[in-house]
Amino acid sequence: MSKGAAIAVSRMAAGIQQSATLAAGAKARQLKAEGIHVFDFSLGEPDFPTPEHICRAAYKAMQDGLTHYTPASGIPELRSAIARTYQRVYGLRVGADQVIVSNGAKHSISTALTAVVGPGDEVIIPTPHWVSYSDLVQMTGASYVLVPTTFESGFKISPAQLRAALTPRTRLVMLNSPGNPTGTVYAREELEALADVILETNAAVLSDEIYERLVYGDARATCFATLRAGLPERTLTISGVSKSYAMTGWRMGWTIGPAAIIKAMGNVQSQQTGCPSSIGQYAALAALEGDQDCVEKMRREFEARRDLVCKRLAGMTGIRCPVPGGAFYAFFNVSAHFGRTLGGKKVTDSMSFCKAALESVHVNLVPGAAFGAEGYARLSFAASREQINGGLDRLETLLAS
Repeated sequence: MSKGAAIAVSRMAAGIQQSATLAAGAKARQLKAEGIHVFDFSLGEPDFPTPEHICRAAYKAMQDGLTHYTPASGIPELRSAIARTYQRVYGLRVGADQVIVSNGAKHSISTALTAVVGPGDEVIIPTPHWVSYSDLVQMTGASYVLVPTTFESGFKISPAQLRAALTPRTRLVMLNSPGNPTGTVYAREELEALADVILETNAAVLSDEIYERLVYGDARATCFATLRAGLPERTLTISGVSKSYAMTGWRMGWTIGPAAIIKAMGNVQSQQTGCPSSIGQYAALAALEGDQDCVEKMRREFEARRDLVCKRLAGMTGIRCPVPGGAFYAFFNVSAHFGRTLGGKKVTDSMSFCKAALESVHVNLVPGAAFGAEGYARLSFAASREQINGGLDRLETLLAS
């Protein structure tokens, strides 16, 4: 570097894009700052407050002086509580040494990837996929292999597709059920069929189950590691308290897996962050071991919002929307509007569709291209029914113009 030259951006950082969902949220905030009312359906964040008993536990931890460094992998009480929860709910028997607490589920995924994949490895990701998966893989030096699913398949990867994508370089398969952005929930037998394919190989699985408590109708969440003998030794189960307990800002996630991998993740985490927030950990402990009525109350409201959104979208011109079985997203096909002019703006793809919706009628959606699925848009129904109806009134008017 010559004297006085500016610092250069690394090759890795230059290849990473800003999170599309966070970027969409930033655009909405900019318009709001200008005094414009925006119907913002971009962020995957419950609009409910964190339950009071959880907040009280955090406050008590502060009063008790529990505000210092904790073990890098989390306090023993919380790791044990997570292990007990999985044994009680799913029948998965794990010890506290098989659990690590991280700064949110995104950090859990990042640390898990860092611990198990690197240059020369391949990671299979079914699409549509959460916007951060591919970038988090890329940051390790590994390569990702995208396997597209379809509206007709319910946005589920088939055993045949998975088998065709596997190679000797496949180190990891990433699964997400209930899923973001589609709300897809795999049936137990569908996951068993995928497990059988994986068990024919040396590949491991990263199962992102962060929306496990938010399922609707006949849908049921399944803990992938419980499906077959041999899976616990090669599955990393990711979850946390962000979605189920409305604790996104608390940044509390976890990974359950083989003790050797969890130990390696702890070593990585000790260098990255030192430890998770002490206060957040005691709040998460109260969430898991306290009254669960708050989760069911929120789940029922999300289910009612899902029904409202799907009914409204079904009545709109050129929109096709599958009914999500979980999470809080509607992922709908908007390709029938490509080639049209909406609100004076030419629509050619999902990005321009969402731009027209935001700039013309101030409805903020996330383009499907960000999730590896051109032709779609994602609407988060983590918003009040009043907001949902108001925004969909605007969108319906725009599409009918």
